[in-house]
Formats: sequence, C-alpha cells, structure tokens
Amino acid sequence: MGMLAAAALLASPQTPLGPRHLSDSWRLRLRPASPGVAALRLHNFVPKCYITKVEVEVSNVNNEEAFEDHPSLPPSCSIPVVPYRGDVLDSTPFPLHDRASCPSDFEELPVLSEGEQHTLASTPAHPAGLYALYASYLFGNLVEQLWNFAWPAALAILHSSLLPVAIVGFFTKLSVFIGAPIVGKLMDHFPRIPMYTALNAVQVATQLTSAAMVIYALRNVGRASTTAMVLRPWFIALVAAGAIERLAGLALGVAMERDWVVLLAGTNRPVALAQANAVLNRLDLLCETIGASVFGILLSKYHPVTCLKTACGLMICSFPVLIMLGQLINSVSCHALDSSRTATDESICMDLLDVRKIVQNSLNAIRHGWDEYKQQTVLPASAATVFLNFNVALAPGAIMTALLMHRGISPSIVGAFSGSCSIMGLVATFISSGLVKRVGILKAGAAGLIFQASLLSVALAVYWAGSISQRTPLLIFLASVALSRLGHMSYDVIGTQIVQTGVPASKANLIGGMEVSIASLAELAMLAVAIIANDVSHFGLLAILSVSSVAGAAWMFCRWLSNPTDKQRELFMFDPLYQVQTIIVDEA
Repeated sequence: MGMLAAAALLASPQTPLGPRHLSDSWRLRLRPASPGVAALRLHNFVPKCYITKVEVEVSNVNNEEAFEDHPSLPPSCSIPVVPYRGDVLDSTPFPLHDRASCPSDFEELPVLSEGEQHTLASTPAHPAGLYALYASYLFGNLVEQLWNFAWPAALAILHSSLLPVAIVGFFTKLSVFIGAPIVGKLMDHFPRIPMYTALNAVQVATQLTSAAMVIYALRNVGRASTTAMVLRPWFIALVAAGAIERLAGLALGVAMERDWVVLLAGTNRPVALAQANAVLNRLDLLCETIGASVFGILLSKYHPVTCLKTACGLMICSFPVLIMLGQLINSVSCHALDSSRTATDESICMDLLDVRKIVQNSLNAIRHGWDEYKQQTVLPASAATVFLNFNVALAPGAIMTALLMHRGISPSIVGAFSGSCSIMGLVATFISSGLVKRVGILKAGAAGLIFQASLLSVALAVYWAGSISQRTPLLIFLASVALSRLGHMSYDVIGTQIVQTGVPASKANLIGGMEVSIASLAELAMLAVAIIANDVSHFGLLAILSVSSVAGAAWMFCRWLSNPTDKQRELFMFDPLYQVQTIIVDEA
C-alpha cells in the first residue's frame, strides 16, 4: 500500500485572495511501502481536497523526483476526487492529473461566485436537525409558558395579596443567580443528550410538584393572613420546586439557544444562524401568547383545580415527546450533538454532583464563570444584553401597567399597548436576519441598540412634559415605547448570535449561564429599587434609570466596534464592517 502526501490551500468563501505559488516542497509523491509490493493500488484511496477562491500556479516537477525504480501506474489508473459532503456547498470535483497530459497538476480549481457564497451563508449545516429543534423548542416552551402563567394566577385566586407571588419570584431569580453558573459548568462537561433528558425530567417533576402544592392549597387551605400562608409547609415546598423548575428551564434554554442551534446551523453560516435565532425568538413569543391565552380561557370556564389538572396532564404527556424529539434532533443531524468525554471530564461531573460540596462547588463555579465571562472576546456585546435588563419601567410589564391604570387610562388601551409590543417583538425577529444579511451582524446590533435608546428618550421627554393624561401625548408615549421593542428584540437576536460566534463550544453553557445569572442580578436590583420607590409618582426616576441603561448599552457596544482588537478582527473577519476598514487601510 502506498502513502500519498498532498497539500491544498484553503481560502475563505467570502474573501478572495491573490495568486498563491506552490514551491518545490509542495508536490505529489507516490512511493511503494516496500520493495515487495508489485503494484501501487489507488483504487481504494479516496482523497478529499477542498480549494475555493485560490489561483494556483505550479511549475514543473524536478527531474530527480521521477520514479525510476518504482513500478509504473497502470494506464487506466487515475486519482479520484470525491465531492465533499460537509460544509462546502459547491464541491465540484477537479482532477489532480489530466489523463491527456499527465505531468500537469491542478488543472481545474472551483471558485465560488458571490451568489454561491451568499447561498452558502444562508444554508444551515443540518437543516433537518434545525426543524426537529424547532419542534422540540415549540412543544417544551409552550408547556413552560402555560405553567408560568398558571401558577401566579392560581396564587392570586388563593390570596389577594401580591406578596406570595413576589416571594416565589424573588427566590426564583435568586436561584438563577446562584445556580446558573454551576449548571452551565456541568453542562459543558456532560454529554448533551443525557443532560437534555435529565433537565427535562427535573423540570417536569418540579412542575408537577408545584401544581400538587397549589391544588392542595386550593382544596384544603382557607383564607389566612399573608404571614401564616408563607410559613405553611406547602408554600415552602412550592418556593423550592419553583426555584428548581426555573433553573432547569433556563438551563434548557441556554443549551438550545447558545449551543445546539450553533452546531445545527453552522458557526460559519452567519445568515443561517441569524435566521435560526429569529425563528427561536418567534416561537418563544408565540408560546408566551398562546400559553397565557389558553390557560386564561380555561380559567374563565372551569374551576382552577380542573385547569391545574389539565396542565399536569400536558406536562406528563410532554415528557416522552420531548425525549423522542431530542433523539430525533441528534439522529437527523448525523449525531452532531454527540460529545465524547474524557476521564477528566467524568471526574469533574462526579465532583460537581457531590451533594457534600454543593456550597463549595457553587462558589467555585461562580468564581470560575465570572473569570471566563470577563475574558471573552465579545464581552461588551454580552454586557449590553445585561444592561438591557435594567429597563423595567419603559417596557411592557407590571410597572408600566400600574402607571397607566393609576393615570386612569382605559383598560382597552392598556391591552392594545401590550399587544402592540408583542407584535413589534415578532416583527423584529423578521427584521434582524435581513439586517444581518444587508449590513453585517455588528452594524445590525449597533442599529438595534441606537434605535431603542432614541425612542425611549422620546418617551422619557414626553413623560417629563407632564402631559400623558392627554390623548395625543399619551399615544406618542405609548407608540415610542412599543416601537422601541423593535430595537430591543432585534438586538436580542443579534446579540445572541454575536456571543454564539465569539464563545467556543466548550464554554458556551458556562458563559451563557453566567450571563443569565448576571441578568437575574440586574433584575433583582431594579426590583429592589422599585420596592423602595413604590409610589407611582417615582416612575420618572425609574424611567431615567431605564433610559440610562439602554443608552449605556448602545454607547458601550459602539465603542467596542470603533476600537477593535486583533482578536476581534480575526473573529469577525468576514463582517462587512472590518472588511471595509481593511480595504481603506490597504489603500492608504
């Protein structure tokens, strides 16, 4: 059997390079393995050569390299080249030797046209796997959003005070802040499919536990004071189960949105990845709307216990479906989600799962996650996402609803405002992929942040003018906030893709979990401010803080773009922003 040594130059499918010359050291050598071999057999050898955007000039081979003492190749023997069936879209085979003129090398080299390059960037690496991922995300998120609406509604029926819901929400955010880093680290050192199965099992079990506690309270607990209610064993169990359920749900979201979708769409397919992120955001908004609507309709027609039992039935039925969809994603994507783990990784997993070291592991995970988070190349893009979580006033939510109701605004107008914000968020998911395709991912992210900060500044100016009780200023105020959701959701999609591009797969879950943890801390801080400044007259202060956070995010992101590092340029070397800068520098 012979040994073949060949070299092929790889060029970017987006950046054409100048002519490359192959020196005498780059040759094709065919030699028998031993003198006893009668003939060199190449019919079982399948080389793979991938060359795009390269012009090659090859000089003649030196005479001393001729095969003097070696057996000659049969006349019918040629070197086949099999088209590559991976990430390269145009893989037209090219002959290494032309049979008519044997000494010539690399006669034909395929070059991707500009249209083919755009097609490649828009084509997912595993389209069937992406469709299966969408189905899993839709089904799991629908049940989760239904439950996220069900438990606060049931607690509101059980007790008129907002304190029970606030306590559950507080400990939920606290559990995310503490537990997200260690869960992210565990996910980075554990096979994807088993971890996906385990997290779904934990989420469904805690959802059923929470539902059982609420059903027990609705059947057996009468009217009681707030203090007496929150100290009951069933409520403590509800708080614990709710915290674990939210942590498992966020871990599943991070895995799918930061890790799985990147593997299935392809890290070198920016348009395909942007489209996949946009689809996931659309599904999330759709599930949020449908889940709340379905449970609201059920609650208006049936007893709360019956509605909760229906939700439990959906949870139980969803578990086997989600497990099968997870296996389907892996199988139709050529097992792209399979991850081999070394003995070191297994020991890390066992150490992280040790209950006796839970506090130490949590602190170490937070410290390690913070160190990794600070060192990431795309830190300003991730920090901008965290800054946007400080905007709790000029956004659809409880604080905005309380302000409008206090000003005597009609509930129909409040409902129309919430619906328009959802519509703007859905429209933004369609706009984001088009922006990435037209101006590149970096400029698209800056445009989203600047657009949001500008419109929120208009809303703040209208509010401080003190005339939102009048119809025209009120409509301008609400329209500015609603339209700002275009920029918010656009950056939500684009910022996620920037982080996906800049964070290696081995740290995707750790850094993603740390970002969620810091975002939860930001929300806790703003909730604390809202609790202190609980009077509606202090809304202006909260609005100033909200606009300042969004403006700070836009300034930080734009400054990051204007002062790129070498590593940043290398990471986004195909983005139009840095390509234009490179051309200008070369011309100068």
